[in-house]
Amino acid sequence: MTDPSRPVQVVWFKRDLRSHDHAPLAEAARRGPVLCLYVYEPEVQNASVHDPSHLVFVNECLEDVDRRLQSLGLRLHVVHGELPQVFDALRRACPGFAALWSHEETGIDVTYARDRRVGRWCRENGITWTEIPQHGVFRALEDRDGWAARWRRRMNAPITELPDSIEAAPWPREGPEDVGILPPTALGLPASERTEVQRGGETRARDVLDSFLGGRSIHYQQAMSSPVTAADECSRLSPYLAYGAISMREVFQRTVARRAELKAQRDAGEKLPPTWLRSLASFEKRLRWHCHFTQKLESQPDLEWTNMARVYDGLREDEFDPARFEAWRTGHTGYPMVDACMRALHVTGWINFRMRAMLVSFASYHLWLHWTHTADVLARLFLDFEAGIHYPQMQMQSGVTGINTLRIYSPSKQVKDQDPTGVFLRRWIPELEGVPDAYLANPESMPPLEQRAAGCVIGKDYPAPIVDHAEATKKARSRIGSIRRTAKARSESQGVVARHGSRRRPATRRRAKA
Repeated sequence: MTDPSRPVQVVWFKRDLRSHDHAPLAEAARRGPVLCLYVYEPEVQNASVHDPSHLVFVNECLEDVDRRLQSLGLRLHVVHGELPQVFDALRRACPGFAALWSHEETGIDVTYARDRRVGRWCRENGITWTEIPQHGVFRALEDRDGWAARWRRRMNAPITELPDSIEAAPWPREGPEDVGILPPTALGLPASERTEVQRGGETRARDVLDSFLGGRSIHYQQAMSSPVTAADECSRLSPYLAYGAISMREVFQRTVARRAELKAQRDAGEKLPPTWLRSLASFEKRLRWHCHFTQKLESQPDLEWTNMARVYDGLREDEFDPARFEAWRTGHTGYPMVDACMRALHVTGWINFRMRAMLVSFASYHLWLHWTHTADVLARLFLDFEAGIHYPQMQMQSGVTGINTLRIYSPSKQVKDQDPTGVFLRRWIPELEGVPDAYLANPESMPPLEQRAAGCVIGKDYPAPIVDHAEATKKARSRIGSIRRTAKARSESQGVVARHGSRRRPATRRRAKA
């Protein structure tokens, strides 16, 4: 039995599946014997945004965490059950359990409600629960003034170091069962159908960062827009950041250090690719944007299901078309770039940001689908699903924030701009294999004889466009514009800006104002 004079420190791993720069683990280690815990929570795994591939990735992270903890003298104990019931069973079996440590989490409503329950349980049972920030996201934020400066200070704070060894608290015999790491099927979920997804783990996260800073980032700024180049030249860190396999602070600090190193090499006369420094600067901005958008959900959790600007309530809710929805979901809309991206997501769980924005834009404007329906589909498809980015972006790309310019993408233009020779399209839509490049953006424009020659008869081998681009987008602009022009919409947008708007202005604008 644990010595009651030395209280047990329980470290609860959630979306922080790493050992490096793990402040809760470091703080717990300073105060007494440590017990590390991860909980498979049925209510989380059964949420509408969860996919078995997410659990596979998590399991790979857990395996890596456990290996690293063992080198410190600890083990990662894994339990299956709901919270706070698991904590209550652990407390009864382990009288020394006096402190709970975790990182803050900005998640879905299920995890938000779960955390409130855990908080009440801790107060009722005399357990001290300490939550420590892990991103540049601030709780109980009154306004956004000075947010960017606060974010940078947090990102520049020292990396948390762990001691060489940590005293482990024994797992109590009568406590909850330590089930170990279980596959989806053992937890009542279907097996993952993904075949080309990134692998999880802190070790892989650091390898991916090394390769990005080491050279893959050279053309990042230009390459990020096209699905042809983005898969290799984007950072590909998003799933690791989403599950905390690497800390935002470590990524930021290593990026800043790499930029400084490259500048020094350039100043010393070494010839560098002219795009490299600009690309890293662009990447650094996107790290800040990650937290900028997450802050919106942290400050207003109901953005998971509520329009940011309530004046748009009722705009699409009563016009759900299941046939359009299914065509979009499965990649059979007759718009090649939309269909290729959706089919790629079903296999790989990743697509670049521009294509994500196009998918939401097409669903919201062309097909007039409400973002809450499409948000669940994409959350399951995205291996890197991050609620704090997902819901504000879904709303922004659907035109219901009240403060952003309407971004209505032309899928045909995206083919011409991003994949004119069909490298990406033909991989994911084999029906288009024989279609000449000139018709890839609009296969339906091929004359019938050429369709037969190409082995792609529209309406038979590949769908005709589900809607007319010009007609659908004109109608969407008109319907949204009629609301945006009202006094109520203009008034509400001021409140949205006050609550969520960025306070960071370009230097030229600041000088002009001065």
